[in-house]
Amino acid sequence: MKLSVLDQTPTSDGQTSAETLQHSIELAQLVDQLGYNRIWYSEHHGSENIASASPEILIAHIASVTNQIRVGSGGIMLMHYSPLKMAEVFKTLSTLYPNRIDFGVGRAPGGDRMSTYALHEGRQPKMDNQYDKLKDTIMLMTENIPDDSVYKRTLAAPAGAPLPEVWLLGSSGSSAAQAGRFGIGYSYAQFISGQLSASMLDAYRTNFTPSEIMATPQVNVGYFVMAAQTSEEAEYHAASLDLNLLFLEKGIPFQILSPEEAMNYSYTEMDKMRIQHNRSRFLVGSAKEVADTLRQHDEQFNINEAVIGTISHSHEARLQSYRLLATELL
Repeated sequence: MKLSVLDQTPTSDGQTSAETLQHSIELAQLVDQLGYNRIWYSEHHGSENIASASPEILIAHIASVTNQIRVGSGGIMLMHYSPLKMAEVFKTLSTLYPNRIDFGVGRAPGGDRMSTYALHEGRQPKMDNQYDKLKDTIMLMTENIPDDSVYKRTLAAPAGAPLPEVWLLGSSGSSAAQAGRFGIGYSYAQFISGQLSASMLDAYRTNFTPSEIMATPQVNVGYFVMAAQTSEEAEYHAASLDLNLLFLEKGIPFQILSPEEAMNYSYTEMDKMRIQHNRSRFLVGSAKEVADTLRQHDEQFNINEAVIGTISHSHEARLQSYRLLATELL
């Protein structure tokens, strides 16, 4: 099983955005050295606790300070952008860093309602044309002529660029089947739904049609993970993520609080139920326990790779989680 990273650039309480992004550089350089396969950056708008609003800029910088790891978006929220612009951005990146760039696409807004309206200059965003936009982006990347008349007389520069890998991110059977029909990779967000199933991945593989982007189906699964030397230590650091997810559900602005603050927080019985429910979305335990679960999922679902997202108040605890999993699985 390959291991990869989803870096949502989480900002801890008392930390500046500049420090957060410096930590992202340190993480990327570490996992590059450890042999992780790829690192992806998310797109979130209007957030106080996530510093990545422009993954394409992070991709360019991270690719320049690493050596072999693939670097990409996890994902670009295509609803906000022109297919021509995205094709040009990722063709440029792939020309600068051939065989290292991934174009991962999500269909969510990546932010609250007001941020979404601002990105569309106050207009109502279109939500029902995203597969058409993805199709047009792929056509422009592969230098074919899209069906949409808007793009029939234009070229996505630079011409002759190496193709990035293209991935559709999702958490439903419909997105899985669509990724298969496009002939691109499918990344299942277990950290969002907590409902990984064989039937969903089968829908992708059954519908897969080879393309210029990918000749064979590729699947990866994204997990929130906190691994440590012991399960007790992992539970300690995971308390911060428990509270973060609770705040997110309640719409409470936050930065990542320390485990002590999280454990001393005054939880209602409903809060405790929500925390228990959310534990289906991530893996917590010793590195061996987490690795064993990932191996079981690989055997059960035939996963090509696990994409690990570790969020903690302590930067060192985060780095250590990735180090320990590399020792167990790479």
